[in-house]
Amino acid sequence: MQEASKRNRPAVIFDRDGVLNVDHGYVVEPRQLEWVAGARRAVADLNGAGVVVIVATNQSGVARGYFDLAAVDRFHEAMQADLARDGGRIDAFYVCPFHPDASVEQFRRLDHPDRKPNPGMILRALEDWAIEPGRALVIGDASSDLEAARSAGVAGALFRGGDLSVFIASLRVPWA
Repeated sequence: MQEASKRNRPAVIFDRDGVLNVDHGYVVEPRQLEWVAGARRAVADLNGAGVVVIVATNQSGVARGYFDLAAVDRFHEAMQADLARDGGRIDAFYVCPFHPDASVEQFRRLDHPDRKPNPGMILRALEDWAIEPGRALVIGDASSDLEAARSAGVAGALFRGGDLSVFIASLRVPWA
């Protein structure tokens, strides 16, 4: 059970590729990490405001056999190291490696509850971090991100590029 002081904290749940980092297609090597403009600042600003920062990301490259979950973890470690230099951090990463057309049998699922547009990763994050859905916001770059947010009862915002920190500042956040 989370401490009472953490129960009412707001949260931003980010999609990863195309929102936090530039999506070059199946990005997993730390040397491929290129931040979206304003992303590092946005995360640090949210941390400073007491907002829980979470990533919920479909990673079909695992299912397709392009890389493994350990490579995804290494990429997330590189993200954390970069963010730390700016005083930021991601509190949790939720990864869905499942895909209906997977070449890796263990990750072949027709409709896994975690694979966006399904809300599984978001629902787990809300439960794990004792976050009220009305105090959370999903920021994604695809309709599947927004559908997952709606299905979880969470507000969603479509990021179409540009400076992420400016985009977040322009939003009506659910906890304001």
